[in-house]
Amino acid sequence: MRVLIIEDNQELSTSMKAGLEQEKISVDLAYTGIAGEEKAFVNSYDAILLDLNLPDKDGLEILSFLRQSKVETPIIIITARDEIQERAKGLDFGADDYLVKPFDLLELNARLRAIIRRFYGRTTPQITIGKLVVNPVCRQVIYDQKVISLKPKEYDILLCIVENYPAIVPIAKIAEHVYDDDFDPSSSVLRVHMARLKKKLADAADRELLKNIRSKGYQICD
Repeated sequence: MRVLIIEDNQELSTSMKAGLEQEKISVDLAYTGIAGEEKAFVNSYDAILLDLNLPDKDGLEILSFLRQSKVETPIIIITARDEIQERAKGLDFGADDYLVKPFDLLELNARLRAIIRRFYGRTTPQITIGKLVVNPVCRQVIYDQKVISLKPKEYDILLCIVENYPAIVPIAKIAEHVYDDDFDPSSSVLRVHMARLKKKLADAADRELLKNIRSKGYQICD
């Protein structure tokens, strides 16, 4: 999962980033509205956390621009504005949820999971495709009742694949969703993670899982 935080309070942004990264979420930061708007428009994110009180551009303007530009990424407003009218305005402008400061990171994580489930049209967090079961809440992968132990990035790659089912997922798209802005696209790291993931899937399912993934059309590909 990859999340963008648009928040001018650097201490709060850093704290949120650290908390989300503990949940194995890749996080990009933008400290101004213009920088955040550009990142949100250009990059692919699973969710955006948007402050309203930004130094250079009001958060509602950014929200309105993104929605008018057909950016459908789920957006949670994070702000100290707690008036009902402000909440209603944010939702009317296209926000998916509203979180008033100060808030607990546990609640933030829960709300992120909830809006992403809704965005992908799932009423439950569990994704089941044939004998493959992926649970984003507990980050567990099961095939034919066998638990497959994956490293964080291996899991993130697999989650990106199953969430985009039945489309084939290009390497560039996987990199966008799994890594943050600091990732070097020329690095061999992604291919190493992919190779390890393929081996674990094949070993755990006696190679049947790997065949199943390819036959269903959501294999990792160039």
